[in-house]
Amino acid sequence: MSNDQPTEESVNLDKDEPTQGPKHGFFERLYTGTGGFPIVSRRKFFYTMSAVLLLISLLSIAVRGFTLGIDFEGGSRIQIPAADNVSTQQVEDVYAQTLGHGPVAVQKVGSGASATIQVRSETLDLNQTEQVQSALFDKFQPKDSSGQVTRNAISIAEISETWGGQITKKALIALAVFVLLTMVYIAIRFERDMSIAAIVSLFFNLFVTAGIYSLVGFEVTPAAVIGLLTILGYVLYDNVVVFDKVEENTRGVLHLNKRTYAEQANLAANQTLMRSISTTIIGILPIIGMLVIAVWLLGVGTLKDLALVQLVGMIVGAYSSIFLAVPVLVSIKERWGPVAAHTKKVLAKRAGVGEPARVPVGAGARSRPTGSGAPRPGSRPTGKRQQRRH
Repeated sequence: MSNDQPTEESVNLDKDEPTQGPKHGFFERLYTGTGGFPIVSRRKFFYTMSAVLLLISLLSIAVRGFTLGIDFEGGSRIQIPAADNVSTQQVEDVYAQTLGHGPVAVQKVGSGASATIQVRSETLDLNQTEQVQSALFDKFQPKDSSGQVTRNAISIAEISETWGGQITKKALIALAVFVLLTMVYIAIRFERDMSIAAIVSLFFNLFVTAGIYSLVGFEVTPAAVIGLLTILGYVLYDNVVVFDKVEENTRGVLHLNKRTYAEQANLAANQTLMRSISTTIIGILPIIGMLVIAVWLLGVGTLKDLALVQLVGMIVGAYSSIFLAVPVLVSIKERWGPVAAHTKKVLAKRAGVGEPARVPVGAGARSRPTGSGAPRPGSRPTGKRQQRRH
């Protein structure tokens, strides 16, 4: 038998060749970026999931709205030292018994000797203020910093609706300016299609984070607005990292017929997936520490507003930069321009070559995996392949 004719053994090896090679575990493929997770090819699923999250968030914002803090809405703030005989429930009960209705919110702020019970309520008139202060003093006998029992240990501050409206206006202006500057930077930094995808990711993160904040019902404070601006900066950073890799992988792809733009973009998403996960985990660990230690153990209730918006925003931002921004980019590219024509050309060429399972091995045709132009992860060339090339 001639060496040029394939033996039965080599035919069987060729037939089984696509299944050869070591099988890597899920986490190994995730770590090396060679997992081939179908992010782009399953973009309809991610579009649906993103649309559901966005719809829930918008409905919550429209129906439930936001619980505005006293800095935005105006009202009265009452503070009493948090001694051993003072609890938030007791203060709330005294307030309700005195005025006939409960306060908007009661929380413990600070720790140790400087800890206070803070009551936020609607704007009280002078008579109501005197009644509440007298009732709290008679019940708890609070002491000032020098240890003297005095009514002055109970502080009451009034914040007008006009001042709260000014704070709201300034916060909205700051948010609008930040988003506008971010959009300008994205438009300069990336090409047009990448800019559109990044802006979609940015607004998705903004509305979903705000929607979750509305669902939970935490107060919207200046700290929450600052945290939201910080999160939008994180989303921008994550998009830059992902799109840099997409740009690197797709450079010159239109001059080749082995891979489509979508496949190269999917490879970039896989290669940056582990980095996004690691960055997010490292970023949220201090935030979780802030929630556990500062809020629950030390009782610094004002920090929970900042911590929640950052925690939610970082998780949503990692999701949107990989599973939304990249698929949106590919969808735009494949609908218009040279990428659409190149994709059709590559797919038409593959359809002409045929798939390995449809090629009759017994007819002397050699089955080769198509669609990637590269060996599968973990596969190795065999000696028989090299022999048959000569």
